[in-house]
Amino acid sequence: MEIKIGKVEKKLTQIIEEEGAVYLTLLDPEEENIEEISEKIKDYTDAIMVGGSIGIIDLDEKVKTIKKITKLPIILFPGNVDGLSKYADAVFYMSLMNSTNTYWVVTAPTLGAITILKYKLEPIPMAYLCIEPARKTAVGYIGEIREIPQNKPNITAMYCLSAKFFGMRWAYLEAGSGAEYPVNNETIALSKKLSNINIIVGGGIRKPEIAYEKVLAGADAIVTGNLLEKNPNAVEMMYDAIKRAGKEKLKNKVK
Repeated sequence: MEIKIGKVEKKLTQIIEEEGAVYLTLLDPEEENIEEISEKIKDYTDAIMVGGSIGIIDLDEKVKTIKKITKLPIILFPGNVDGLSKYADAVFYMSLMNSTNTYWVVTAPTLGAITILKYKLEPIPMAYLCIEPARKTAVGYIGEIREIPQNKPNITAMYCLSAKFFGMRWAYLEAGSGAEYPVNNETIALSKKLSNINIIVGGGIRKPEIAYEKVLAGADAIVTGNLLEKNPNAVEMMYDAIKRAGKEKLKNKVK
């Protein structure tokens, strides 16, 4: 089977090329008010990620619920092999590269590969990298990570370059859901410069001005999750800030 870049990834890439940055919202399928959140965010996000680090219940029903509300691409962000649904459009096919347990590096995605093929999901190859303070969050505990220090941006950048050489087109720099603070700008900038693959940044981004500076630092996509659970209305301001930064970044490239 020939692996081609699918329509969801093409759309995301096109948005980055034309608008400078993508805004991805992450919905935890365990959220009871997922329908209400989906309704509020549908006009202010480029795609919806669905997934979580801890067990999933009725994933198919949750994805179908979101599909009834919006025509936006739904990208699965699986915490394990049970995080797959045939009703989604795509899946981040990811390796938690700095886990100390090879299950999360290669075994889990391998076990899920046949299901992805069976469900005809579009796989989007991605390196998943947990940056300080991710060790204190759910992904750090479940993923058994060897946390990358914030003050060592060259380590994250080398992982991103390695991901590129492995054929991955995306790298997700994750500080962890509900993190005390986000990935720093120096880490983002160096990772983008060295690898030149699409850089996603998430975790600890609670204010529009923070998202704005992360895009200017080099982020191609910003992810927010906990923010939506606490204040779904904040998504509009976040979206506007990301798009303003994206336009400014594109202008700076032309100069």
